[in-house]
Amino acid sequence: MTVIVRDDGFHSDDWTDDTARASVLDLEPGVDATSLDLSGIAAIRVRFPVFSDGRGFTVAHRLRARGFTGRLRAAGPLIADQYAMARRAGFDEVEIADDQADRQPEPHWLARADWRRGDYQARLRGTTHDPAVDRCG
Repeated sequence: MTVIVRDDGFHSDDWTDDTARASVLDLEPGVDATSLDLSGIAAIRVRFPVFSDGRGFTVAHRLRARGFTGRLRAAGPLIADQYAMARRAGFDEVEIADDQADRQPEPHWLARADWRRGDYQARLRGTTHDPAVDRCG
């Protein structure tokens, strides 16, 4: 089982319906995001093999820079401390395993849900990190 983490807390996975999964693309962290055909793709899951592998953040940033506006999910053993970084890179949500959710319960993730606060890079660029405006790029 998996737990989906969003800004408002834990959710059940809603990508279980086969028809919804038809337009979902699963990517590994080393993929060249600049050469992918994204037409017809509604959602992308980027896998993180370990929490210390940051290549998935680069993939998310490049997908958003290419104009991908669909749902973008980080999947793997990310930790709550990485939630703000995931959101700033362009991810909409993080998928974690149930046992990880037990070790890092919802309050740990909610403590990092205000991912816009304290972002000195956005202040320097003069951007808002409003996903509808600049997709954190």
